[in-house]
Amino acid sequence: QVQLVESGGGLVQPGGSLRLSCAASGSIFSINAMGWYRQAPGKQRELVASITSTGRTNYSDSVKGRFTISGDNAKKSVYLQMNSLKPEDTAVYYCNADLRQKFNIPPRPYWGQGTQVTVSS
Repeated sequence: QVQLVESGGGLVQPGGSLRLSCAASGSIFSINAMGWYRQAPGKQRELVASITSTGRTNYSDSVKGRFTISGDNAKKSVYLQMNSLKPEDTAVYYCNADLRQKFNIPPRPYWGQGTQVTVSS
């Protein structure tokens, strides 16, 4: 079994900051990449940012310059520092990991339960 546990969501005023954390645990052979997605009410889930095991990052245009993703391979963890938050950043944020449970099993995505981020005055 694989678990992704997120933490760090909450309510913040516009212009404020939050830091999300996600740790993967369980039967894991290797992790190719980890990332964050978000889903606002009535909208599709969208990629926010991702990072590969070699440190290559990717951001959606809407968060570039405001959010920073980082990872810790030894801890099987990924973090999302969110600055200059806007009301339109309000969503449930989901941690994602593309990982392989055994050497002979193809990698596939796993998801966390999600953590609510609300940006409001």
